[in-house]
Amino acid sequence: MSSKEGGGLYEKVLEGLGKGASLPELRPPRASASIVLWRRNPERGLEVFWIKRAEMLAFMGGWYAFPGGGIARTDGQIEVEGLPRGIDGAPPDAALPEAVTQGVDDLGPILAPGLVAGALRELFEETGLLVAAGLDGGEMAADTSAILARAQGALLEKTTDFQSILTEHGWRLDASSLVYAGRWLTPPLGPVRFDNRFFLLEWPSDRGQQPVIHPGEAELGEWVRPGDGLRRWQNGEIVTAPPILHILEVLGEGGVDEGLEKLRRPEEINLGPFRRVEFRPGVVLFPLATPTLPPALFTNAYVVGSGDAVLIDPGSPFERDISWLERGLEALREQHGRRVTAIWLTHHHPDHVGGVEALRRALEVPVLAHAATAERLAATGIAVDGELVDGERVVLAGGPPFPMRVIHTPGHARGHLCFLDETFGSLIAGDMVAGAGTIVIDPPEGNMEDYLSSLDKLFDLAPQALFPAHGPTIKNARAKLEDYRRHRRWREERVLEAWSEGLREPVQMLERVYDDVPAIAHPLAERQIVAHLERLRYLGRL
Repeated sequence: MSSKEGGGLYEKVLEGLGKGASLPELRPPRASASIVLWRRNPERGLEVFWIKRAEMLAFMGGWYAFPGGGIARTDGQIEVEGLPRGIDGAPPDAALPEAVTQGVDDLGPILAPGLVAGALRELFEETGLLVAAGLDGGEMAADTSAILARAQGALLEKTTDFQSILTEHGWRLDASSLVYAGRWLTPPLGPVRFDNRFFLLEWPSDRGQQPVIHPGEAELGEWVRPGDGLRRWQNGEIVTAPPILHILEVLGEGGVDEGLEKLRRPEEINLGPFRRVEFRPGVVLFPLATPTLPPALFTNAYVVGSGDAVLIDPGSPFERDISWLERGLEALREQHGRRVTAIWLTHHHPDHVGGVEALRRALEVPVLAHAATAERLAATGIAVDGELVDGERVVLAGGPPFPMRVIHTPGHARGHLCFLDETFGSLIAGDMVAGAGTIVIDPPEGNMEDYLSSLDKLFDLAPQALFPAHGPTIKNARAKLEDYRRHRRWREERVLEAWSEGLREPVQMLERVYDDVPAIAHPLAERQIVAHLERLRYLGRL
């Protein structure tokens, strides 16, 4: 359905962002902390307690994690007795690669103000466990147990706060049983990053308090042997983050005592200047700085495969990021046997192809894309060596082989492609979805009817996780695709209502249709109205 003509305002904006572009300045990361509960089960050996975050959460919905979260301002006002063990002598930036710190010169001390109090507050909110003086015995009085349960419920319902609970009952937090277990800075996948510290906390099965999960941010919690949790990830059953995988692997191999130093200094997980970010098996993510549409500052490049692999969308034009990516790919090949044999492109926009020529030369591999993408790139001097077609199945050699399916998804761009990992259901989604916000559809290159049809096509494939070009991985894939469909149809009804009220020009409709976006976004919003009007005419509704 799309016009054969070139792009419109959206592409001009991207081109403008690229002229004289400089590396982005990132906001300081937010302090956060997690607590890894562990115990020795006489029958099953070492176990840890993890939670599954609620599917409906916007951030990491449906992911498996250890109890924890961001530090609140009020946490700094809470008194804590004692200090976690293992802090002395641990450098604050231990094993954090340069591509992860992204210019953060001084991360500050491990124990930021309120950090321990915040970690213990999050533990109480998510599991009902309160680590306080006088509550560390074996048997617990029934009335104390009931008080804790009521307090947890009130905290989740936001009818009280943590400080009030502690004050009312005379409880004082105690950090002396925590053991420092490493520091991880989340990759720059969105506008907010977390500087997370992990603490181990032994919690025997005969202790009076035991974890209780109330519906809210967490939907379930369970004790699991580290090796079993790791196998569930390897089988594609769950989505979790690199530090969780590293902790499971280290504890499964050497236990708490032998593994503690590896937890505090996790250099082995690094890929050159990057931390290895592999949320699902066979899909490694490299966030690269690009001149792209705010609030995004990065475009995700992906390496997909278990042996032979493809590099998808090396979009950064910056020499620094290209050099970092080359070093990361070298480490991935040497440490994990994943060798890039081709570069695949989702589409032609500059924030997806900025590093293509440099990587083609460095890796000496062909560049493949849809024919419409090749046509658009030819005018920019980027040659495409081969065509990827809708429905094509490419089996990447490896142990085991890694079958990928090519899916033509026009709408954002005529030649837009997605790539489905047929083994685990991971979908490399390009600009079909984003980790935050919506996708720009700008005629004539963009076409709303094509875009909605492409969303339907992806929904019917029932992917298990979405890997967008901008933002974090999305576990609840079909729900996200349905949200996108629902939002577009809701916006289209507003366009139709504006038309019925006598408004005919897109610029006249802006305040009626896009009253929820700032004025700075109105030029692109106007283009969305044009796209909706085109679709309404095509459907015969105007």
